[in-house]
Amino acid sequence: MPIIRLIIVDDHPIVRDGLRGILDTDDFEVVGEAADGSEALAVALRTAPDVVLLDLRMPGMSGAEVIRRLREQQPGVHVLVLTTFDDDADVLPAIAEGATGYLLKDTPRDELRRAVHAAARGETVLSPTVAGILTRKAREPEPRTLSPRELEVLRLIARGATNREVAGKLFITEATVKTHLLHVYGKLAVNDRAAAVAAAYDLGLLDRQR
Repeated sequence: MPIIRLIIVDDHPIVRDGLRGILDTDDFEVVGEAADGSEALAVALRTAPDVVLLDLRMPGMSGAEVIRRLREQQPGVHVLVLTTFDDDADVLPAIAEGATGYLLKDTPRDELRRAVHAAARGETVLSPTVAGILTRKAREPEPRTLSPRELEVLRLIARGATNREVAGKLFITEATVKTHLLHVYGKLAVNDRAAAVAAAYDLGLLDRQR
């Protein structure tokens, strides 16, 4: 079986050392480490790992943003989240951006090793808590309310701004604008910008008087 190449991303050196020790077997090769999202992107680009073992809350960009950018720059990479946080605000964005798996840091050593193997094969690996969150979310009706950022994007779109212009005004990337719009389309059950704006006006989410 091929050796699985991975990088460890966590802002605590002692955690990285511990994970390296756990994964120091004949099955794995730790080809790099990183302490934040920007460094993770650079190390991943340089080493082309099979799996990125990623903490979610680090200095700089969010874990979900790191996952999105990793998937953009290296579509074949598998991201296995390993964190202490298991609330909706952490779990759902990470999964939405393409994390292959999501485990908590109290995961036993053998289970973590098996999870890395599974992630390298592209299999979904979830801690029981996270699986429960996703199951509950799947059973809930999609809310027809927009986040403050989604409303900001939609207000600018309603005024005729392009994705590039929205990105410039809000100091975000065009890709992030597209992601917000996709979320808006899903929440409002529409397929395009014009329909989203019309639905938002009908629901009172946008003020026709600006």
